[in-house]
Order: sequence, then structure tokens, then C-alpha cells
Amino acid sequence: MSLTITDNLVVSITYTLTNDDATVLDSTEESGPMDYLHGGDNIIQGLEDGLEGKQVGDKLKVRVDPEDGYGEVFTELMQVVDLASFEGVESVEAGMQFESETDEGELEIVTIKSVEGNEVTIDANHPLAGVTLNFDVEIVGVRKATAEEIEHEHVH
Repeated sequence: MSLTITDNLVVSITYTLTNDDATVLDSTEESGPMDYLHGGDNIIQGLEDGLEGKQVGDKLKVRVDPEDGYGEVFTELMQVVDLASFEGVESVEAGMQFESETDEGELEIVTIKSVEGNEVTIDANHPLAGVTLNFDVEIVGVRKATAEEIEHEHVH
């Protein structure tokens, strides 16, 4: 008898992720199945909700709106900084990503949106913020999580 996906189970899935233009954004095709702890906040909420109650062998399409994915785009997370902020970087170009420290001392990823003269526009939104996500998923494994996995809230 196959386990039905619910909290504290380790789920193994294969997927292809596309946007509404059918551009492939991510896939497990080369890396192999992805394992996660269901209910452990290991994957975006919209995908986890779509997998709830499913079983091994199920194939489904899950559409995730931004609010249940990587959130909306917040303009306050975009700013213009001086090119001199990138001291030691030979060439700063749109699309590059850097780690930056927030005022609270946490690390965040910022993406270069544009470079105009000495002005660099950076964006700390997740690269998929504001994007509707379309997952084509197959559930390839479900097992009980170990006590340690549940305690640590991720798969070992």
C-alpha cells in the first residue's frame, strides 16, 4: 500500500518548471529526483499544497501564483548604487548575482538589473518573484521521515 502525502513524510519528485510563456525555468531531468520533507517549509507553499494527498505514480500539473510561490515584486527591494560598490569586480553586467549583507547582518542575493555609467540598479527580490509557476510533476517516492529529519525539518 502506498503512502499518501501528508506532513512528516519524505517525498521524492521529478518536475519541469515553466513560466506562462512555456520557458523552462528549472528541471530535475539532469539532476534526478528532488527529495523534500513535506510540511517542513522546504519547497514553495503552492507546490506543497498541490502535492498534498497524492501518491507514488501520480503525475500532475500544479499552477502556482506568485503569492504562493516566490512572492510579488517589491520595488523597495530595488535600488541604484554606485559602480564603486563593486570594487574588485572586473566587469559588472546585467544578470550577474552577488551576495550582499542587509542592515540586519543577513546575507541576501542581489541581481544586477542594469548598468548605466556609474549607476548600477540592483534587485533583492527573488529572481522568480512576480512569476506564475507551472510545475509538471511526477511523484516517484514517499517514505516516513526519520525522527532526526523531522527534528531538523529537512531530508538527510
